[in-house]
Order: sequence, then structure tokens, then C-alpha cells
Amino acid sequence: MRIVSLLPSATEIAASLGLMDQVVGVSHECDFPASARDRPTLTSSILAHGLSPAAIDAAVAAASLERRPLYAVDGALLTRLKPDLILTQGVCAVCAVTPETVSDSLSFARLEAACSAPVLSLSGMDFAGICTDILAVGEATGTEEQARALVASLQSRWARVSGQGGARPRVLMLEWPEPPWSAGHWVPEQVEVAGGIAVLAEPGTPSRRLSWDEIADADPDILIGAACGFDLETNRRHLANLLASHPRARTLRAVTAGQVWAVDANALFSRPAPRVVEGAELLAAILTDAAVDASQAVRLAP
Repeated sequence: MRIVSLLPSATEIAASLGLMDQVVGVSHECDFPASARDRPTLTSSILAHGLSPAAIDAAVAAASLERRPLYAVDGALLTRLKPDLILTQGVCAVCAVTPETVSDSLSFARLEAACSAPVLSLSGMDFAGICTDILAVGEATGTEEQARALVASLQSRWARVSGQGGARPRVLMLEWPEPPWSAGHWVPEQVEVAGGIAVLAEPGTPSRRLSWDEIADADPDILIGAACGFDLETNRRHLANLLASHPRARTLRAVTAGQVWAVDANALFSRPAPRVVEGAELLAAILTDAAVDASQAVRLAP
């Protein structure tokens, strides 16, 4: 089977099912596993490289208002790759390369070469939905047994995280620093299964924009910078800039208590894929003041 994955989480799922040798094309954001970087890239972003978080937010808002997709798909390359299956998603308007975008891209290709591969659109908005997506990819690729084994392993690890007790600190997961957004979908579940209380967010619901009045009223015990699509160092830098430039942020309980963390959101929180369990395990370590892998999270100095 020839698989094209237009989503980093779908590529991660395919890899977890032992399908990377069948993945013939990926999106420009697919970076895990490392072998994904060796595949032809089918997508590009309308966003300029190096924009600040505020500039990215403004550009995304403008594109949404004008109903312009943030990503383009190389229809000609897609037809040349002749995939048997295309993986994408419909959860997040910012991240999604939708079936409609794929269809529009193919309208520019020669009719006789047009790609007619089925498109599997993944839609997991919580941990259970992620497991369902894994099973769906397994069914579509003939790897049902591997998919069931993977889901069973993830559910077992998830349950072990749930076994941790003790105090339940109130945690604000910032999915975007400026303007501030709370992290939704599966992230509140990650917080709660790790032993915390997710503030300004509900499991299985979309992320949303916050006001600083809301954040101040919530006054979380722990503040975690987990900006969508950013790695640990980028999140650390943006969170440090936020704390340095925003007076109200510096008055928060989490900040004065030295409970401000940056994490590798790109790997462990942004993508509805198997590593969300590793993200929950990381949060459990942070919440219980256990040893934390410095490649995954760093505590900012008060």
C-alpha cells in the first residue's frame, strides 16, 4: 500500500503501526519519526517563517475571515505519487489539511492523472477519540492486530498515570502565549489524568481565546507554556518573553511560586497521536515534583 500522510499525528500513528516503509509522502510539518523527513513533502504554509506569536495569530485570524486555507497541497506531486490512501484530519481549522483542500489541489492536475485514493479524515478530540483513530488507520491499512495491541498498551499506561493520588493543583495549559489561548481537546484530559485540575478548559472541547481578566481570576497554581506546534526551546523563549513583558502575568500565583514550565508541545501535547500518553506522564512528574526529563520540560526561574 502507498500512503500519503498530510498530518504529523497521522504520520506518527502510521509509524507506530509499522507502516513507515509504505508512507510515500508527508506534510511539511511531519518530523516524527525522523525518517519522515526523507519523504517527499506535499504541503506548504501561507504563513511567513519567523513570525511572532501575535503576528501568527493575526495572520490565522485574517485567513479564517477570508476563508482562505492556511495550507496548500501540491496536487501534481500527489498524482505522481499515486497513493492508495490519504490520511488527514478535521479537528483543528488551523492544522487541518481538509479533504476539501485535497480536492481543490487536484482540480489543477490533469484529469487523466487525477488521484482517486480514498481520504481518511481523523477526528479524535479526546483520548478515546485518538484510540479510535488508531483503530481506523489499522482497519484502512490491514494492520488491525497491531492497532488493537497499540491501543491496549496506551490504555494501560493511561490507567497507570490515573493511579497517582495526592493534592490536585490547578493547572493552566497555555496553547498560545500572545494572545493567550487555553489548550482544549485532549490536553485537559492529560492534566486531569496526571492528577491536576485543568482550569479554563474542558476535555473534548476546542481550545479558546482567553482574557487576562479570566486568567487572573483563575489564578492557577501551575502555568505551563505548551504553544501548539512549538518545541521546548521555542516555548521556553515565548513564555519568558510573555512573563517579561506582561505585568499581569507576573502577579499570578504560579509565577510568584516558581511553578511556571515550558514543555515540548510539538511532541507531547499538540498532536492527537500515541505520544499524548507520554505527555500525561510528564505532567504527572511535574505535578508531583518528581524528576523531569530536561529534553521535554524546563522550569522557568521566578
